[in-house]
Amino acid sequence: MKKYLSEYIEYIEKRLENATDTELENIFNEHRDKIQFMQHERLIHFMVTMLFTIMLFICLGILSVTGKMSYLAMIIMILGLLVPYIMHYYFLENTVQKMYKIYDEIIIIQGKRAKK
Repeated sequence: MKKYLSEYIEYIEKRLENATDTELENIFNEHRDKIQFMQHERLIHFMVTMLFTIMLFICLGILSVTGKMSYLAMIIMILGLLVPYIMHYYFLENTVQKMYKIYDEIIIIQGKRAKK
């Protein structure tokens, strides 16, 4: 996903450099669709991240109440999954925000061209 999004951002920025009015409209529509896809992806990753976080705190609570060390192994496994998920969600969040800026840039370019 990281490679896909990084390549897409690079691709869309190159297309914007010399886009005609027709191409700009196509870029605008395509980019809006990509933003919607990535918002959905981000939402799913957020929900999974929160699920693992809740599981982590439940296991921590059980460990602190019961003192059973078997929950420590579960906590370590959950952390092993949670840390990469948080890193990936962080990347998605920042990339979608970058996509919003490109979207705003397209609108500005369209506005400037409409005034001419």
